[in-house]
Amino acid sequence: MKKLVSLFCTAALTAGLLAGCGGGASSTPAPQDSAAPAESSSLEGATLRVGASPAPHAEILEVAKDLLAQQGITLDIVEFNDYIQPNLAVEDGSLDANYFQHTTYMNEFNASDGTHLVSAAEVHYEPFGLYAGKTASLDALSDGAQIAVPNDTTNEARALLLLEQVGLITLREGAGITATKADIEENPKNLDIVELEASQLPVRLADVDMAVINGNYAIDAGLSVADALAVESAGGEAAQAYVNVLAVKEGRENDSAIQALAAALCSPEVKAFIDETYNGAVVAVF
Repeated sequence: MKKLVSLFCTAALTAGLLAGCGGGASSTPAPQDSAAPAESSSLEGATLRVGASPAPHAEILEVAKDLLAQQGITLDIVEFNDYIQPNLAVEDGSLDANYFQHTTYMNEFNASDGTHLVSAAEVHYEPFGLYAGKTASLDALSDGAQIAVPNDTTNEARALLLLEQVGLITLREGAGITATKADIEENPKNLDIVELEASQLPVRLADVDMAVINGNYAIDAGLSVADALAVESAGGEAAQAYVNVLAVKEGRENDSAIQALAAALCSPEVKAFIDETYNGAVVAVF
């Protein structure tokens, strides 16, 4: 993104990049004449507090932070290691936004916890990977081997879809992104599906034969998607359902500062950083 030295550049960039993000905002500010100082003044000195998982989300936000500084906006990045507190903090207003979750999880959280979160931008996709623990290859899996999966509803379904993708299990027809262990119809190796908190999967990898691990926790643990035994298909159901979003409380998606952050997250600089840093473990969707 070019340096934002005038309001015209700021407004045009915001409008164009938000359209590419596919965010939840219903409208974007129209470009204005650079001689009009009002919008520029409204952003100058603004501070946004955004919750994020350490990797890749907080790392990506650091790139956006530098871009926002050019507009006079301070980005305060608050790191979390769980999937609950950052949503509650956006709901109660102690955070302006968060960036750690995919849209399916956000929608499920709204339904279960009574929150009112919406997407302000769709930013990236993290392919799930199946990683070796005590067993080094799919062919070497023994009868009754243990495979760990995330225990939250949406991510467990995603893990089961990956196990089905590689032929280890067969799920009930139509189970899709709501699949649970109860939907496993065929399990020829009698695999023991062990449900663990997502953050514990890398920690417990050495204790199980294999584990299906969320992209951000795999990155945190130094696991490379290139080393995974299997990776979600980019053309599969999960790739569309699990896009990571910038989440805000409903009603704030059109705030000027939020839209500026969305635009920064969907900038060429962020895309280049993602492509160069994560080697396929994180894929920009804009």
